This record gives sequence, C-alpha cells and structure tokens, in this order.
Amino acid sequence: MEVLQRNFFLIDFAIGAAIPLSVIVLHAAKKISSFTWKLFWIGTIIGLTWEISLSTLNGLGIVNIFNFITPPPVHFIFIIISHSFWDGGIFLVGVALVNILCREPRFEKFSTRELSVLLVWGQAQELAVELLSTGSGGWEYIPSWWNPSLFLFNGSHITLMPQLIWLVAPVLFYYAALRIKKNT
Repeated sequence: MEVLQRNFFLIDFAIGAAIPLSVIVLHAAKKISSFTWKLFWIGTIIGLTWEISLSTLNGLGIVNIFNFITPPPVHFIFIIISHSFWDGGIFLVGVALVNILCREPRFEKFSTRELSVLLVWGQAQELAVELLSTGSGGWEYIPSWWNPSLFLFNGSHITLMPQLIWLVAPVLFYYAALRIKKNT
C-alpha cells in the first residue's frame, strides 16, 4: 500500500493516458466496433461534465468540494483530462458487463436489465474509487449540507455526491448508447 501512496498520481495519470491510447489502438486495429469507439468518447464527454465543474469550482477556491490528501504534481486541468478518460474507460467496462450479463440484442431498445447492470457497476466502481483514493492518499470529498458523509474510511469521509453523480451518469450514458446504436 505504501508504494501506491507514494506513487498515487503517477499511477493515476499513467492509467488515464493508457485508456484512450488503448481505445485508439484497438479502434485502428478494428478490434472494437464503431459503436464501442463512439461510446468511449460519449463516456469521456459525460465525465467531463462533472470533472470540469467540480475541479474548476474547487481549484479556483469557489467551493471546497474535495481535498487532496497528497498534493497533485500538476495543475488541475491535467486531472480533469485524465479523470475524464478514466470515466470513458469505466463506462466501457460497464458496456462489457452488459455484453456478458445481458442477452442479445443489446442496446437495441430499452432494457431494465441493461440499465441495471450499468447502474450497479456505476455505484460499485464509484465506491471503490473513493475507497482507493482515500486509502492511498489521493483525495477526499469534504462533507457539507449538499454532500453529506455516508461513512468514514481510513479517517476520511465517503460522501453522497459522487454516488449521486454515478446514479445519474449511467442513465445518460445508456440513453446515448441507445440512440447511437439506433443510428449505427
């Protein structure tokens, strides 16, 4: 765990760079479909909505939303970009889970099962990200009246707002996926 703590942001940014590079290579090699390619970028754009707003408000000192346990080695714009690529990759893992857990045809018409897979994945991975971050010296969200603490982990608060974001985001992503599939 100490290695992760000492190198948290290096690992974080390396993965953030590896995700789009992997998607680009897989697309160029025709190992992923045009549909998957588009879903990655839709997921990245959806992630940008909260990454930009939360990081900018916090980074400019307008609202204290989160606290870096270990100061990041770069300007917050790099965190926004990296974490948006992470979000795109996280959405693609959700798509892979839908492909594994749901019968064909997938993403053709509304399916409660498909949406449920994306929602459960969204909640599980968000909780895992927050636990990993607070346990590894990354960041912690600051509790407030609009972002109450759910529980303490490793002396840090795990709050409601990130979970709510990942309750809404999969719904937006799913409807975008349905629309993209329809037009493909």
